[in-house]
Amino acid sequence: MNADQMKQIAAEKAATYVEDGMMLGLGTGSTVFYLVEAVARRVQAEGLQLTAVATSSRTAKQASELGIKMIDLNDAPTLDLTIDGADEISADFQGIKGGGGALLLEKIVALNSRRNLWIVDESKIVPQLGAFPLPIEVIPFGLAKLTQRLEAEDLHPVLRRQANGELFLTHNKNYILDLHIGNIPHPHVLGEWLDHQTGVVEHGLFLDVAKTVVVGHPAGPEVLQAPR
Repeated sequence: MNADQMKQIAAEKAATYVEDGMMLGLGTGSTVFYLVEAVARRVQAEGLQLTAVATSSRTAKQASELGIKMIDLNDAPTLDLTIDGADEISADFQGIKGGGGALLLEKIVALNSRRNLWIVDESKIVPQLGAFPLPIEVIPFGLAKLTQRLEAEDLHPVLRRQANGELFLTHNKNYILDLHIGNIPHPHVLGEWLDHQTGVVEHGLFLDVAKTVVVGHPAGPEVLQAPR
């Protein structure tokens, strides 16, 4: 079984957590694509009345075309549940997100949700964060100076580019620096340090955000629940 099939297994299980009348947050990425399809099937089959906010125009377009009512976050009350993917999840339920470049919008939606549920294939579950490069969204002005500060801390920043060599731009026309750290033994310490670096718009450490993770395995979905 390949990774896409395991993503679909996780997404279809996560869709069962959606309830009639919910205000739903929809994330971004390949696993969320399967989630939106699964939720839309329930909307059609069961007549669920849902309203949703998306973290990318791609997700919003897909959901809207499949019959899910989409609104802007500014027009929504607190979200009941946000379901999103992740690039890495450690044993203590901390995460790295932003491989697709939507970390700022994803974090805004996540922090305006009562509950967050992450959906991943089994390869995303790791003992400790850091093998996946940590994305940070940064403003273009002063990029060289910020890069020097990050290099001085041995964070090994690499400016993200597209496959054609052009600079990767976020939804807000900012840049992404990917930090090739290798391991992050103290993510809260690093997150707080990054929060105080001028020029950093947001970082991809999602700490103490999700209490439930659905993991796709060849044998079926596994639900992991953080200790209360």
